[in-house]
Amino acid sequence: MTVTYKLETFEGPLDLLLHLIDKAEIDIHEVSISEITDQYMDYLNAMQELELEITSEFLVMAATLLSIKSKQLLPKPPVIEDDYDMWEDDGLDPQDELIARLIEYRKFKQIAEQLRDQEYERSLVYTKEPEDLTPYMRSVPQNPVKGLHVGDLIRAFQKALRKASRRNAVATVHRDEISVKDRIRDIVSVLREHETVRFSRLVQGEISRHEIVVTFLALLELMKMKHIRCFQHQLFDDIVIHWRGEAAESGVLEAEDNY
Repeated sequence: MTVTYKLETFEGPLDLLLHLIDKAEIDIHEVSISEITDQYMDYLNAMQELELEITSEFLVMAATLLSIKSKQLLPKPPVIEDDYDMWEDDGLDPQDELIARLIEYRKFKQIAEQLRDQEYERSLVYTKEPEDLTPYMRSVPQNPVKGLHVGDLIRAFQKALRKASRRNAVATVHRDEISVKDRIRDIVSVLREHETVRFSRLVQGEISRHEIVVTFLALLELMKMKHIRCFQHQLFDDIVIHWRGEAAESGVLEAEDNY
């Protein structure tokens, strides 16, 4: 029959004893030295069978357990009282001392586990060196009235009111009106002299938008009466106006009665 041992890795004999106590689910103050010693020795024998190296501290603990166990099994010697002196053993009980060491070791082991968990949680956090975030800060706008007093604001308000009163002054502007009839006469006069002109020449100089519109209407009316012919050499080119022949001035003006 083959026996398979599954051995845990322990940091020392106290760690092994705590493992055995927790495995047995007993209180550390009520631990049976006899049972725990047997389990401890079984573990050391298993290590020897697997040819594992047993350190000296495990052997020292085994000797301590065997010593405590033997003292519990052997009867206690009778107490001898001297008439003059009574000797008392001030030393600690080896079992109590071992239990105290186990309790202290358990505290440190629990603290070590907490520190290990904190180390793992901290390892999941990535940090970087602090940097200057001043370029990313919002610029605080300066107060436009900083350093001004109430009197300064009142004077500025009064100055604005004076400007507004002058701005609201109403002036009447009269413009010179030009009729289509007058513009036809001007165009006919130019065409009789030059026979062919461009539209840009008729609207050159400082001329208003109203005069340009009236000039265009006059050309349309002359084209309607077939006194002129308008054409372009290419798309978006200047309009060329050509005089088609002499016409009575009265005949030209008859078409302007509706204007």
